[in-house]
Amino acid sequence: MAINKSALGVSVVVLGVLAVVLGVVLVFVGPVVIDDQVVKVSILDPKNEFSYTMWRDVPVPFFMAVYFFHVVNPKEILNGEKPMVEQRGPYVYRKTIQKDNITFHPNNTVSYREYRSYFFEPSMSVGNESDVVTIPNMLVLGASIMMENLPRGLRVLLSATFKAFNEEAFLTKPVGELMWGYDSKLVDFLNKYLPGMLPTSGKFGLFAEFNNSNTGLFTIFTGKDDIRKVHRVDSWNGLTTLSYWRTPQCNMINGTAGQLWPPFMTKESTLPFYSPDACRSLELLYQRQGYFKGVPLYRFNAPKTLFANGTEYPPNEGFCPCRQSGLLNVSSCRHNSPVFISQPHFFNADPVLLDYVLGLHPSEEEHETFIEIHPLTGVPLNVAVRLQLNLYLKKVDGIGETGSISEVVMPMIWFQETGYIDGPVLSTFRNNLVVLPAVMEYAQYGFIGIGLVVLLIGVLLPSVYKLNSLPPLQPGCCAFYAYLSSHRW
Repeated sequence: MAINKSALGVSVVVLGVLAVVLGVVLVFVGPVVIDDQVVKVSILDPKNEFSYTMWRDVPVPFFMAVYFFHVVNPKEILNGEKPMVEQRGPYVYRKTIQKDNITFHPNNTVSYREYRSYFFEPSMSVGNESDVVTIPNMLVLGASIMMENLPRGLRVLLSATFKAFNEEAFLTKPVGELMWGYDSKLVDFLNKYLPGMLPTSGKFGLFAEFNNSNTGLFTIFTGKDDIRKVHRVDSWNGLTTLSYWRTPQCNMINGTAGQLWPPFMTKESTLPFYSPDACRSLELLYQRQGYFKGVPLYRFNAPKTLFANGTEYPPNEGFCPCRQSGLLNVSSCRHNSPVFISQPHFFNADPVLLDYVLGLHPSEEEHETFIEIHPLTGVPLNVAVRLQLNLYLKKVDGIGETGSISEVVMPMIWFQETGYIDGPVLSTFRNNLVVLPAVMEYAQYGFIGIGLVVLLIGVLLPSVYKLNSLPPLQPGCCAFYAYLSSHRW
């Protein structure tokens, strides 16, 4: 049966056009479909099994590494000499997170309490919880600063109380007791006669309030009515604003709870979040883009202005009274104890702080806070939050335990909380949000490329058939052509 050559050419052209059209449609429709799926998955809803379970149970392993600043020369410090410290650690703890009391509300919010527990990991630590270190005694030196403006007679009485309980300016104890608490007769005495002065009624430890505790009652938006609001904090412990600080701006509760953010981030986006431990909202800024185990990311880090004082960065004036730039005074939310938060080793702080203490070596690689996040979904891929706890020290008249201590902001410990997506969670994440969109992207351009090739073939096909249908050259013509070609004229 003879082939209809014209119909075949038309059919090939039509197929090429269809392939090109399909590719062009995918170019415009593909991203819309992906974005639509991201929105659906990002909404906090028990029906979204993967994202809801990830939010509720936080399957990513988190670790807290604690470094102590062991005081080398406590006696010399009491004589007015410059403090010298040695970093000890890390002492690493596995952190488990579990949300409980989850309640969804009609206004598209959900409330919950997040409980956290810590378990020591000897294999990841340098040393053991039985290691003995020396740090400033917060009960003595902190209370001395808190009492310095009271009548001298009361300060002398406080000093006598310290002596009665054998409390000195510096404390030497095992790491485990300093972390999670130790029995103190002074603590029992103060809680009995000065209730509310201390944050704990039991054992006294730097992290005694953290273990087996919750971070308060968070109420956040589910994103059901507006995906741009998903994970944003609506209230904390029933509060929409704080009362710790001096200006409305500093008392604002901004951003998320610090675990997930809204999708569709750009390089102009920021990462705001509220931290109950820091008693304020924090904000990280875009630094660069990159990849984490094949997944594209945006890296956000803590800017130098994060803990800058009001002189260097006027919006932070509300967090004062301030000292040198790089220190956050958290006494207002720590029972007026003279406690300051900074980045580790005074990284990004006023260099003069390094002149007051020997043994500190700040570096961006080891001490910077950052969050690497997948911009399309707002899911963190790699996190390192690093903070340092400092105590303000000085000689207080009438309290002999303070000796002749020179005025100094003394580092006590620094810690980092780290976590990253890995294992089955990473595989699911990569397949659904990296591989599948890449396949769609290759498919759309593939269809366009194939369509153009087929279209070209369809256009040229009639010409090929026409060429093939020309009558063959006759023998005589060929002989005459050969004669002409070989003859020299």
